[in-house]
Amino acid sequence: MTVRRFFVAVTLISAVGFGTRLKADSFFFSTGNPDGKLGSLSQPASPSRLETETADDFILTETTSIRQATVNGLIPAGTPLSSITNVEIEVYRVFPNDSVNPPSGNVPTRVNSPGDVEVASATRDGSLGTLAFSSSLLSSSFSVQNTVVAGINKAPLNVTHGEGPASGEEVQITVTFDPPIILPADHYFFRPEVAVIGGDFLYLSAPKPIVAPGTPFLPDLQAWIRNSDLKPDWLRIGTDIIDGPSPVRTFNMTYSLTGDTIPAAGTPGRPNCHGKTVSAVARQFGGVASAASVLGFSSVSDLQDGLKVYCER
Repeated sequence: MTVRRFFVAVTLISAVGFGTRLKADSFFFSTGNPDGKLGSLSQPASPSRLETETADDFILTETTSIRQATVNGLIPAGTPLSSITNVEIEVYRVFPNDSVNPPSGNVPTRVNSPGDVEVASATRDGSLGTLAFSSSLLSSSFSVQNTVVAGINKAPLNVTHGEGPASGEEVQITVTFDPPIILPADHYFFRPEVAVIGGDFLYLSAPKPIVAPGTPFLPDLQAWIRNSDLKPDWLRIGTDIIDGPSPVRTFNMTYSLTGDTIPAAGTPGRPNCHGKTVSAVARQFGGVASAASVLGFSSVSDLQDGLKVYCER
């Protein structure tokens, strides 16, 4: 479909709408509440730390527009919320997608890890204006039994057992994506990086397996971590780094995602993706203008751009 024909189709669909709507389902996923077992570094490079990324997985069963997320973490006691200066979100598919295969051999395994590189269209960064965030203090005194901060090493030196307990302030960061992230059905990893002036952001673990008020799913993979020295490889936080008596403890991380599903959306990369997806959102929400509003896009034009990016993946 040419750009001109695409815009004509959008105009007609917005004006006429559809008599029969698809079922509009809201999407919500959560790993639940922090369990106090682990704090794992996830922040950009600083004078004292390498860039470090912690990622945990989720599954989409159909095309979904994600407009908001929350992330729970630990910051040093006495740190003002204003010291949280930026958030960047990346999404990865499961290895071997978006990866060199076979991998380098620098880690015990890459099976079920995040891919080498992120889904570029899903990256959102507060410093670039593609997300807004706010921070709230949940507890002025919160402790974790173990941490992983600097001991992220290539095999065979990967087992460090962690770096011991830590205490600080539990914070929750609410992130609104601008524009929302549209992803097809697949298995993904969610990776937040949080910049904190004068301290570390330790991403807090959640129960594994997921329990209420979380939303369980299968297969629920364990959390992975890497720093810029290990990149593009990843290590399993529980199995490869902390290790310990059998059975080895594995971890989820504490986050949530909110959005809406888009039933009958087109398939990225196929010639009819644009038209089919425009038809799907119009039928689901009673027109493209209504869809833009419900999905969290600031305008019909922004929604059109988002669908174009989705279809070109």
